[in-house]
Amino acid sequence: MSTDLATRTTSRWLALVALCAGQLMIILDGTIVTVAGPSIQADLGFTQANLAWIVNAYLIAFGGLLLLSGRLGDLAGRKRIFTAGLVIFTIASLAAGLADHQGVLIAARFVQGVGGAMTTAVALGMIITMFPEPLARAKALGVYAFVGSAGASIGVFAGGVLTQTLGWNWVFYVNLPIGIAIIALASRVLRNENGLGFQAGADVVGSILVTAGLMLGVYTIVQPTFWFGAVSVALLGAFVVRQARARNPLLPLRIFRNRTLTAANISQMLMIAAMMGFQFVVALYLQRVLGYDALATGLAFLPITFAIGIVSLGLSARLVTRFGPRRVLIAGQLFLAVGFVILMQATENSGYVFPVLPALIVLGVGGGLSLPSINSLTMSDVAPDDAGLASGLANTTMQVGGALGVAVLAALATSRADHLTSVGERATAALASGYQLAFTVSGTLILAAALVAFTLTKKQAA
Repeated sequence: MSTDLATRTTSRWLALVALCAGQLMIILDGTIVTVAGPSIQADLGFTQANLAWIVNAYLIAFGGLLLLSGRLGDLAGRKRIFTAGLVIFTIASLAAGLADHQGVLIAARFVQGVGGAMTTAVALGMIITMFPEPLARAKALGVYAFVGSAGASIGVFAGGVLTQTLGWNWVFYVNLPIGIAIIALASRVLRNENGLGFQAGADVVGSILVTAGLMLGVYTIVQPTFWFGAVSVALLGAFVVRQARARNPLLPLRIFRNRTLTAANISQMLMIAAMMGFQFVVALYLQRVLGYDALATGLAFLPITFAIGIVSLGLSARLVTRFGPRRVLIAGQLFLAVGFVILMQATENSGYVFPVLPALIVLGVGGGLSLPSINSLTMSDVAPDDAGLASGLANTTMQVGGALGVAVLAALATSRADHLTSVGERATAALASGYQLAFTVSGTLILAAALVAFTLTKKQAA
């Protein structure tokens, strides 16, 4: 290998480290805060209803701005948007840690969501353009998928440790040294891009419609309100009409002619709905049925983190290169389905050793196979100028799918438990039955995702 080639190879893997580190910080923040909730409530005087806004404010900004941020990366340069997002997120983390009033913390969380959307929306597109070779791309996507999937579990553990040892403020302060280090690394190793220029796609009206529509849509998911939901649908409908007619659309509808990209986004939404909902429901099962505290719950999730890491970092790249991302995706989704079947055996008399531990391991294998494959399919055959747009679209479907999964599965589990309690069932037995229903629905969603991957990507994705 020549010196120049070795330098370029090292440089792009360092760039991957910067992108994944930024992504890990964003994902950790999404779960680390939930563990600190009770301490924040006691310190700042939140009511139980208002406490949800430390999560909701972040989700609304994050989910609403992903698509716009992805397109801005294509227009202004993805490195600029990624770095600006890190700066915004880091400064907002300082403000959140210093917050001494409910309104200040909620506002800081909203701004964190803005920075998180900018950083996340362009990362996948940058990875795709940096690694055009199939094997190298598969390895890079394996690393990226591991960071994304394992980050949530690590966040639960880290949140418990920081809150119990240093206080809730440190779940935000910890982002300062990490953010500064990532900004410095990204400035050095990420390639400078000029972008297409705003004259190539500065659809201001479309930007307003889709951002407002997505924000209201996410708000409706996390805080169900009929009228806001109706307005969200109307705004998104107007956005689609606008994109069909605009000279320089924000989301060119031609991108959906890529059948594999469209099917992969649908499959991903169903799969992430099941997986994010499962993490939320399993945490409730461990705490409310088995009696685990926050730290023990975080430790209980480590097996799925290790399983995802072993498969996505060591095995999935070779399998994708040999068999193609579609076949590996379907195999991974079948593993996920088996994992949910095992979880369906959970009752009030069950324990961690069975069925939770084997289910987490099987689900980890399924996630390690599925997540790099779905990323590869989502970005397949996407033109370099549209990489940021496709990345933002993929992250939007992931975010919406995750929010829907948590909302729907939690609602189903609660409804089932309330009904059983009302007819005289013991509280823990009723809760366990509600969680069983949620696991059953999760398995159904996974099978639907596999069916979409099988039928709609068969011709284009080997």
